[in-house]
Amino acid sequence: MAELIYSVLASLDGYVEDESGRFDWAAPVAEVHAFVNELERPVGTHLYGRRMYETMRYWEDPPGLAEAAPYIQDYAAIWQAADKVVYSRTLQSVPTARTRIEPEFDPEAVRPLKAEATGGVSVGGPELAAQAIAAGLVDEYQLFLVPVLVGGGKRALPDGVRADLELVDQRGFENGTVYLRYRS
Repeated sequence: MAELIYSVLASLDGYVEDESGRFDWAAPVAEVHAFVNELERPVGTHLYGRRMYETMRYWEDPPGLAEAAPYIQDYAAIWQAADKVVYSRTLQSVPTARTRIEPEFDPEAVRPLKAEATGGVSVGGPELAAQAIAAGLVDEYQLFLVPVLVGGGKRALPDGVRADLELVDQRGFENGTVYLRYRS
């Protein structure tokens, strides 16, 4: 059975975007990006809400990709090779390959998806992840804490959910970002 992984870049105070909706402060440096590539490589299916999908679809055809750094080219190839499921009531079609739309997140439909997956399954975006966490579906948390305080915005982890986790890996990067990997 595949594990459901929630991987997120967040400010040290726990936000994925600030009160203005900005997340430029979370852009990973080359060292972090290359590390993320290795974590993403075995993921065969990404689960996204509409907003996260609209952010990530950039990777379908990034401008200037041929001239981009190798780690950027690598990430684009990794993302393009994975299947994507977008949960949205408003999207009628998607411009990316290997992508399907589901009208709403159904935890009971994700359980067989995990059981049948040949690669890892990730959930992207804090709102969709909150639903998966509340349903007890998330097996692993990969947190990248960026050394910045933003003081408010969209939280990386949901309120009102308790989960006892085990720290299984950690790593620091030269720019001060810290990676923490927990298992449920």
